[in-house]
Amino acid sequence: MKKRFQYFMPTMILFGPGRLGDLAKTPFLPGKKALIVISAGKAMKANGYLQRLADALEKNGVSSAVFDRVLPNPVSEHVEEGAARAREEGCDFVIGLGGGSSIDSAKSIAVMARNPGEYWDYIVGGSGKGKKPSGGALPIVAIPTTAGTGTESDPWTVITRTETREKIGWGADCTFPTLSIVDPELMLSVPPAFTAYQGMDAFFHAVEGYLARASQPASDHFALDAIEKITRFLPVAVRDGSDLEARTALAWASTEAGFVESLSACISHHSLEHAMSACHPEIPHGAGLIMTSIAYFSYLAERDPARYGAMARAMGVDTGGADDDAGPAAFMAALEKLIRDIGMDGLKPERFGLKKEEAEEIARNSMETMGSLYTLTPVRLTQEDVEAIFRNCFR
Repeated sequence: MKKRFQYFMPTMILFGPGRLGDLAKTPFLPGKKALIVISAGKAMKANGYLQRLADALEKNGVSSAVFDRVLPNPVSEHVEEGAARAREEGCDFVIGLGGGSSIDSAKSIAVMARNPGEYWDYIVGGSGKGKKPSGGALPIVAIPTTAGTGTESDPWTVITRTETREKIGWGADCTFPTLSIVDPELMLSVPPAFTAYQGMDAFFHAVEGYLARASQPASDHFALDAIEKITRFLPVAVRDGSDLEARTALAWASTEAGFVESLSACISHHSLEHAMSACHPEIPHGAGLIMTSIAYFSYLAERDPARYGAMARAMGVDTGGADDDAGPAAFMAALEKLIRDIGMDGLKPERFGLKKEEAEEIARNSMETMGSLYTLTPVRLTQEDVEAIFRNCFR
């Protein structure tokens, strides 16, 4: 066990079915006028979530304005537009309502509402200038309607700079949500494919955080529990999206995986996918992770077999206790089965326009923009290694 580590988790989390209604009376709202950040799609309005949120805020004496420009892979120019809107409207906090894209955008908007210049001035990595956001951020409230990103319980926000094709994660203490409402009832309307994509995003947050050099006792606990719950309940929710027990278990697993991201870290599996979807924005993040997972984790496990046995056991496999010998094979078999069970075993890179010939560009992009995650990966990877992993995804 590691004897030196840090634990910091400042977010108030209200969890459980029906908790959205608690916004009408909670004393934890951090201001009197909210900028509500939602996607450019129709779901938040069509499902009534936006109106329910606005009504609950009004009952609590809070007014609101709406920013509804967020894309599935959110972009820096919309962050700056949203921040300008927050200032114009006199908003004193920001609410992200929706999936990870909306909540990540809300975090970034909250930063830019308090700081000058362009968003990329504060990004660490790639062409970012790495400035400190000395103005901090407006308080953030996260209300996820998907179970995947865990952004309700971590400080991270992932934004794309379109002109340079850079997709970079960033965060600071000021980008932890002040309050998160995790209501599984809001997740009942997510279609099967996106339930699968989002659930596997949470799964890989847990797996990567467990393998990362930054792992620690608390992150290990949350990671293994999230892996167990997702393996058990994700196939159920994909088959029957109305199963509230499964949705609730997945919502908690996603939040746990957010704890893992806060207390440990993702590794270069995420760097690789971010490069792919920076170059091909039509790729859903979870789909990219699924498509690369077998090639990526097989490559790592062959070179460092430690810790795979515990993850295999969390997925319901008896490894016989011989972790370094049996663990990697058991984990990879369980991962392949999980991907089959959620109907994603036919997912191919070619479906999204990816080509083997892009290996060098994507590998270089991943290392230049999110190279820090390579330092946390338990196996040292060169650009040639990453290119080989990418090519191995085409089978």
